[in-house]
Order: sequence, then C-alpha cells, then structure tokens
Amino acid sequence: MDEFRDWNRRFARDRKAFIAVTVVAAVLSAVPAAAQNSAAVRLGDPRDVAPLFDSHDVLELTLEGPLESVFKDRRQKSTEYPAVISYVDAAGEAVRVDLDLSTRGRRRLDPRICRFPPLRFDFPKSKVMQTIFAGQDKVKLVTHCRDDRDEYEQYVLQEYLVYRVFNILSDLSFRVRLVRITYVDLEESRDPLTKFAFLIEHKDRMAERNGWEVLQIPVIDPVHFDANQLDLVEIFQYMIGNTDWSAFRAPRGEPECCHNTKAVGAMAGPVFSVPYDFDQSGVVSTRYASPDERLGLRNVRQRLYRGICRPQADLAQTVATFNEHREAIYALYRGQANLDPERLERMLEYYDDFYEVINNEGKLRRALRDCRRMPS
Repeated sequence: MDEFRDWNRRFARDRKAFIAVTVVAAVLSAVPAAAQNSAAVRLGDPRDVAPLFDSHDVLELTLEGPLESVFKDRRQKSTEYPAVISYVDAAGEAVRVDLDLSTRGRRRLDPRICRFPPLRFDFPKSKVMQTIFAGQDKVKLVTHCRDDRDEYEQYVLQEYLVYRVFNILSDLSFRVRLVRITYVDLEESRDPLTKFAFLIEHKDRMAERNGWEVLQIPVIDPVHFDANQLDLVEIFQYMIGNTDWSAFRAPRGEPECCHNTKAVGAMAGPVFSVPYDFDQSGVVSTRYASPDERLGLRNVRQRLYRGICRPQADLAQTVATFNEHREAIYALYRGQANLDPERLERMLEYYDDFYEVINNEGKLRRALRDCRRMPS
C-alpha cells in the first residue's frame, strides 16, 4: 500500500537513477527560492498558440492510408507508413497534407483492449506550412478503441473533457482538439468509418508555450516540484478518480520520468508536473479500466488520494482554485455536444461528491489520510 516504501527499495538498487537525481537535486538546491517560485510570473506570459489548438470547434478530417498494415503493427517502436490527412479550410478549399502514420500507446495498444489503436501523426514541417497543422511535428491521436460498442466513442468525449478541465485549472496542461475523422483504408475494400477522436499537443510544444522544457531524467525528488502546481495535480487526480500515475519516477524499464505525467521546467528549477492519459480514471470509467490490485480499491470509481502528505491547511489555496472554477467545469460538460445525457449526469454527480469532500473539513481530513510519505 505504501508505494514509497517500494520506491526507496528500488531507488537504493538503481545506482544510475541515484546519480541522476542527486545531480539534479544539487542543482535545484542551489537555486534561490525566488527563482524556484518564478512560475507565478512565467505562467501568465502570453504564448503563441498553434492554429490546430487555437479553437475548440470540432475539426472534420479524412485520413487515407494503409490502415490494415498500420493496425497490425503493435510494437512499442512501430513502423511509420505514408498517409494523407485532408480537411476543408475556412475558404472552402480542400487541403491535403502528407504525413507518416504509426500506432502508439501502451495499454490501449493491446489488441485485446483496443482493436482500433491510438495513432501518431508525424508531419514533415515543410508540408504543413500555411495549413492548420503549421508548427506541428508529431501529434498524438486518441481514437475510439473499438467499433462494436457505442460507449467507446463516448469514452473519447469523456477523456477529451478531462483534458479540458485541466486546461481550465492550469496553463501548464496539454491542449487538445476534438476531431470528427473519417478513416479510409487504401488496402482493404471496407467502407470508410467516421468517428470522434482528439489530437493532443506535443509535450515539447506544451513546455515551450509556457517558457520551459521537458526534463528527461528518470527520478525527481518531490521536494523539487513547484508546490502549488503539484498540489493542483494531486487534487485533480483525486477529483477525476485517477490512481494510474506518478509524478516522481520513470515506469519500470523506461528512461524518462514519469508515469502518465510529464516533468517540465528547467534543470536549475522549478519543476512542474503535467498530467495526461485519463482513460483509467473513475470519471471516464472505461469498460477495461481497473485499479492496481495493491491499492485495495473495488473499482476505478472509488477515489484514493495519492498525493504527498502535507498539512491540510497548506491545501486551502488549491481547494479555493477548484471552487473558483467549479461553474466553468460544469458548464464545459453541459455544453459538450453528442455526450450521452445519462453519462453526463453520472459524471457531474461524481464531481459533486468530490466537491462535497474538499469543502468538508472532516471528509477532507479522512481523504488525506491515504497520502504518500515522501522518501527519506
């Protein structure tokens, strides 16, 4: 149950990780507190927004390519296949853009879970100038996963909205664009398929937009994170009922921190956690989602606070932030077209329960008892 007890054992055995985090810690510790708190200034700076993510209007796309071959390649480093993406621009002109197409992901890459895998678009920069994809390089596409159940397309809308919720809470977040995409397989004589999906801003673009960079190190001590942003992420994960994340270390076998979060900032500090990948969350509650059995949860709808242990009084500012944006978050959900009404009400009730906890001193205290001790 105590993840950090295991964390300490693994950390002690991992000499490379120890060296990496020690170097980073030494650099960060040398930075004055004023510099480490500079996020409050930089987060407010206006940044260039790529046209792809400069609107929340649904973008109509057509993807043509050898989809049969693409879908069969479920390796972590899959082959890229030439394809074409097309759309109609504001002037009514058809625009066609060449790209390289491949599968991506981890759990959803498993064909037993998703027959229709997540995809990655790799745009040659010379091909996207003067198009809606200007400034893009590699872009992730979250797909509907399966054709045989309508609920899977609802999952797309639900997960898309979770990204939008964190956009409301923080500029340090991944922007997303909902698309209605028609898939045309040039290898098989099957009918074109049109489904909802959404595109996710590249991690480097997200970091640059906020004036930082993605940090590529295996382990980060929690003390080096910007405390306000980390509090926001930890309570946000509790809000959406997500336990499938870590802000502090790389997944087993991976070189870069972290699990379903990205560490961004500067090597000299500060460091920020940016969450992504919410299909295992309780508010989305996919058919295939299940909590880690070590957590002792009945299902993903059962919330468990996985944040670092801090005095409850220190979270007052973060709780106030969630209360301040509650109306906007609910309006976001109520304004989402094509969302099943029963599913909508179930999600808002789930958020009602969250707000009841954070605004009740006793209930919040009990929720925080499940916090994680920092490694010593």
